Amino acid sequence: MTLDAALTHPDPRKTAIAAAFAARREDVLTVARAIHADPETAFTEQHAHDRCADLLEGAGFTVERGVAELPTAFRATLGAGSLVAALCVEYDALPEIGHGCGHNLIAGASLGAALALADVVDQLDVTLLVIGTPAEEHGGGKQLLIDRGVFDGVHLALMSHPTPHTDTYDVLGSTSQAVGRWRATYTGRGAHAAANPTDGINANDAAVVAQVAAGLLRQRVKDGQRLALVPQQGGVTNIVPETAVVDFECRALTMPEFEQLRTQLVACFEAGAVATGCTLEIEASEPLYEPLQQDEVLGISWNEAMAALGRPLAGSLGVMAASTDMGNVSQRVPGLHPFVGITGAGGALHTREFAAHAASEEGYLLLDDCAVAMAWVIQDVATSHTRRTLVIERAAQLAAEHQGRSAVPRSSVPRSSGPRSSGPRSSLPRDSEPLNAPR
Repeated sequence: MTLDAALTHPDPRKTAIAAAFAARREDVLTVARAIHADPETAFTEQHAHDRCADLLEGAGFTVERGVAELPTAFRATLGAGSLVAALCVEYDALPEIGHGCGHNLIAGASLGAALALADVVDQLDVTLLVIGTPAEEHGGGKQLLIDRGVFDGVHLALMSHPTPHTDTYDVLGSTSQAVGRWRATYTGRGAHAAANPTDGINANDAAVVAQVAAGLLRQRVKDGQRLALVPQQGGVTNIVPETAVVDFECRALTMPEFEQLRTQLVACFEAGAVATGCTLEIEASEPLYEPLQQDEVLGISWNEAMAALGRPLAGSLGVMAASTDMGNVSQRVPGLHPFVGITGAGGALHTREFAAHAASEEGYLLLDDCAVAMAWVIQDVATSHTRRTLVIERAAQLAAEHQGRSAVPRSSVPRSSGPRSSGPRSSLPRDSEPLNAPR
């Protein structure tokens, strides 16, 4: 695809938006390429933060850097209209792999959409926000921004996510999995492994029991559900291990299914404590990621844009076996997070192969289409009385549903269990934040 289709759209308003993007395209691609070449992991994306903020500031946006006590988050604002539209920018990379999830393209597309709209926000009666959201891969940056008020008052939020090749760009009906992540710590009693092993309580044994139980649980796990356990603790052979640490997660398509699977998985860890006599402590390592809720009004506008740009609409992608903290935004604000394929790209997300595709010519052509399409979606909602009204009403409904609630749903994971536990079993707090979240 090229910008030719966008620049020859029959609606002159859309043509003008596409032309505005085309005029700033090289500036956008310079930032996207720099982000790809300089991968920074969760909460360390300082260079990416600065590159994005500098570009927006140069285009006339008022930029708040390090917003919400997160040094690598930002909020850029242009206009003062009655419709508040947010474009979400992601830029964190994967450890050792780099941009195997294409966040350089996500950032570029949202920046491009913002620049495409910069000259018409007053005509559209729009307040345009660009929100830099760190730590999507691990850390739940958007949830922290929700908790700290950055999305308050927003009527709609958009971003786009690249994937390997797909035959459809239809966003309606697509969704993602909920995911929760925790750290389990077993505490036993150390002893000399040869002289007095019977005096010890082996924490590694508890971890082994948990992993075996979780492996057996897999035969009962439904389609669309996933679980994973990764031991973190080492040791030496002549000491009975006193502690063992296991990071674990589970995923499901709906919150009730997620709650059920989490309860089953935690029971596997409790079995390790019971079998060995260790105590067990479980802490949330990240905020819960909720399933995506694609807004229908925004989705219709997106599909119209994809059709105009020549991207095929061959039915919904359905469920993506992945999770995103944009799901949390979409549960509170009318949101859209299309999964869009890089033409001809093979492999899978979170691989070095896809990281290479994220810096390819086809990857940057996809960025072009996503930038223009998101700008057109905002223009559609702003200029259609019906769509504008529906989105604002839906935003009010979602805000009312979440008023007085914690942003993170309650977790029923017990903090401690086992024969040597003391005190009542307790639940993780509603506002659990990642263990390493900046403040």
